[in-house]
Amino acid sequence: MRELTFAEAICEAIREEMERDPTIFTYGEDIAKQGGIFGTYKCILGKFKGKIIDTPISEEVIYGSAVGAALAGARPIVEFHFADFLFTGMCSIINQIMKIRYMSGGQGKLPIILRGPDGVARAAAAHHSQSIETIFMHVPGIKVVIPSTPYDAKGLMKTALRSDDPVIFFEHKRLYKTKGPVPEEEYLIPFGKADIKREGKDITVIATSRMVLEALDAAAELEKEGISLEVIDLRTLVPWDKETVIESVKKTHKVIIAHETWRRAGWGAEVAATIYEEAFEYLDAPIKRIGAKNVPHPFSPPLEDAVIPHKEDIIEAAKEILSF
Repeated sequence: MRELTFAEAICEAIREEMERDPTIFTYGEDIAKQGGIFGTYKCILGKFKGKIIDTPISEEVIYGSAVGAALAGARPIVEFHFADFLFTGMCSIINQIMKIRYMSGGQGKLPIILRGPDGVARAAAAHHSQSIETIFMHVPGIKVVIPSTPYDAKGLMKTALRSDDPVIFFEHKRLYKTKGPVPEEEYLIPFGKADIKREGKDITVIATSRMVLEALDAAAELEKEGISLEVIDLRTLVPWDKETVIESVKKTHKVIIAHETWRRAGWGAEVAATIYEEAFEYLDAPIKRIGAKNVPHPFSPPLEDAVIPHKEDIIEAAKEILSF
């Protein structure tokens, strides 16, 4: 099977869906001329006249205008440039995009895709490094997608572009250049269906985005010591696949939850609470949660590495759990 980068897989999904559906168009900062700061629009430059638009730096207007476009029958893809910049347009997102379909009794469809990079790059500092997916998991009204592989990125993007509900699509900066198999034939991945990236018997590791790769690296190292990790990639946080998680817990009886967003009140707390509520009798040890330290992201690369989680944190947590 051919291999694509994460960025190429996203671009291919957008190109195919724009060819299929004339109501789709895309706009944001630095996409029409530059092809996106991480190259996610390069494969469609020059192919869709008038449908790839550069905008001024005005996030509230960018996100707010998507509401009007969607209500008028279009399917806008809005690139948010950096996830951190979503905060500058939160009124349009939380009070309009995430509520209008509910407040209209379903009469107004909001097929809006908000997509773009999140997470740490390298020394991008506090305004360009945050993983903020938990905020959008908390407030009802939007589907939250956070893939870890090119295959998942393409299949989930195509599903998002056919949804009549708003979707926010987080793409980790460190994943854009990673490669993986992507079939040429069409496929879609349903929301709310996790993927077991590696089967194991000793500990369940639940992760998303970059931390899936860290978990797989940790599993490969621990396997040398006779420790078997089962790695589950949730792929979407709204909805998230509770059934697959609980079935894995019933098998391993031990759980680690790993995400790059801050540990305090991160989405792992919601998953852990659900496991405690619905599968407590299967646990043989306390659940371990791994996340970023509760500080703004530093500019200094050594400090940045100290703040964000890595495979070593998963390895350490696994050994602690097995000592119970």
